[in-house]
Amino acid sequence: MAHIVHSILTLACALVVYYTLPLTRPHDPPEVVSGALFLAGVAGLVWLTAHEVRRFSARLGEARTRVFGLLSVLYVVVTFFALTYYLMERNDPAQFDGLETRTDALYFSIVTLGTVGYGDVHAAGQEARIAAMVQIVFDLVVIGALFAVASSQIAYRMNVVRSGHEHARPERPQPPEITPRG
Repeated sequence: MAHIVHSILTLACALVVYYTLPLTRPHDPPEVVSGALFLAGVAGLVWLTAHEVRRFSARLGEARTRVFGLLSVLYVVVTFFALTYYLMERNDPAQFDGLETRTDALYFSIVTLGTVGYGDVHAAGQEARIAAMVQIVFDLVVIGALFAVASSQIAYRMNVVRSGHEHARPERPQPPEITPRG
């Protein structure tokens, strides 16, 4: 139960930061700086995902913690890309069709994660398409890691149950000892 509460609080915090982050526009950074910041953010997400996968691998018995850790990574990934999309659209409105608000950007990020693609919001510019492709690849890696974590946990638990049953198996009944009378 504590893991579920922690996961919900992590999601709530990510959304609060996403919606309240001040994004004033005194000077827009040059495209090179924006691209470098995006790559640095993706590198940070790669590190965070790898860190969570390593933590899981080190402690198979604590899989529930690791699964929620990877879900938290997914929350960060979705909000990172939503913020990226919002900033891209704000700086160049030709990058997306149908994306105007932070909610639109979050919606597009979640739709991209789910590979739904309704078509109401879509990447129109090359930079937006590159960012969406990076998100798709990243989402596949994170979801693949979640499946790997879940399947390795299932295999681990099956081994524990199997080995636990072998040790708990009752011995064959022995014939009663015959004691001489005398």
